[in-house]
Amino acid sequence: MKKRVITGIVALCVFIPILIFANTPALPIGLAFCAILAVYEMLGCTGLRRSVAVSIPFYLCAAAFPFIIRFAAEYLFRIAVSATLLTILYLFAVLIFSKGKYTIPDIAVSFLGIFYALIGLCAIQYVHDLADGGKYIYLIAFIGAWITDTFAYFCGMLFGRGGKHKLIPEVSPKKTVEGSVGGIVFCVLAMILFGFIIEKIDSSFHANYLLLGLGGVAISIVAQIGDLSMSVIKRHYGIKDYGFIFPGHGGILDRFDSVIAVSVVLAVFTAFFRLFEVI
Repeated sequence: MKKRVITGIVALCVFIPILIFANTPALPIGLAFCAILAVYEMLGCTGLRRSVAVSIPFYLCAAAFPFIIRFAAEYLFRIAVSATLLTILYLFAVLIFSKGKYTIPDIAVSFLGIFYALIGLCAIQYVHDLADGGKYIYLIAFIGAWITDTFAYFCGMLFGRGGKHKLIPEVSPKKTVEGSVGGIVFCVLAMILFGFIIEKIDSSFHANYLLLGLGGVAISIVAQIGDLSMSVIKRHYGIKDYGFIFPGHGGILDRFDSVIAVSVVLAVFTAFFRLFEVI
């Protein structure tokens, strides 16, 4: 527990300045760094980390996309589609000419896991730069995910003792229904509080509390699905953690699994609904 707390404090000391200076290149640099680590961790999980042929396209995409969103957003769709299609064709070529060195399941899981992580991390940049009120809304990806994770843990410990009502024991034996419900309730409360705080900080924005409350339910559910999704892959490959960059917490994919899922949904949600109205 002591190691986890110390790691959390150190991580916040690095993380908070990036958020404060999010309008500068600090945000894309931070996201690119996280994306590169995510690629490294997923390739390690699937056993393809040492494959230069497989890893290079993923590392290039991880390093480039946060900057493309920031500095070349008008070309984002064309670049993203082109990169995805070319990477798929490239990986098929690697499979064809590798003479059985790589397996289809390992290549497929690597592609699925990495592009899911990259889309999620880049969605943070996308929401910050392109959504109405994005300079505030992108924070929901972190707040919603971590509030859900924290209070699901404590509510599970408090109300789910004995584990009588396990959520999905085949994937995560320690998670309980009580913890899941607690995470949803506190996420909704956190979203409403977030709207209130933003109104006080910036009087030019008016929060849509109904959408924030409903969004809190969706965000919490998605956060838990994101957590379980990464657990499914870990269990399949028989590993405990994806990495070790956060002692006591694991790697980027262990610590940001919920954030990745929430940011994807948040990007879609903000494309259709306005959480804040400009007065």
